[in-house]
Amino acid sequence: MTIRSKIPAVSVVVLALALSGCANMTNQQQRALSGGAMGAAGGAAIAAMAGGGLVTGALIGAGGGAAIGALLPDGWNNHKSSQNTASK
Repeated sequence: MTIRSKIPAVSVVVLALALSGCANMTNQQQRALSGGAMGAAGGAAIAAMAGGGLVTGALIGAGGGAAIGALLPDGWNNHKSSQNTASK
């Protein structure tokens, strides 16, 4: 059995362990984690398109995404609800 044939099985196990660790996180911690993951993916994609270093792009994106996710308030959403505008 070669190493390449073991990669999918190892990936599934690592992903399952990583997701099981998210069960007892606060909303702020979950936002920071998901923001970091999305930022890393976006940063790597932009770096790939721009011809830069993938790791550097992923690290910069992860840092920015985690910071934004952690700093957002708990009740934040990207649109105004009718409750917020009715009281004005």
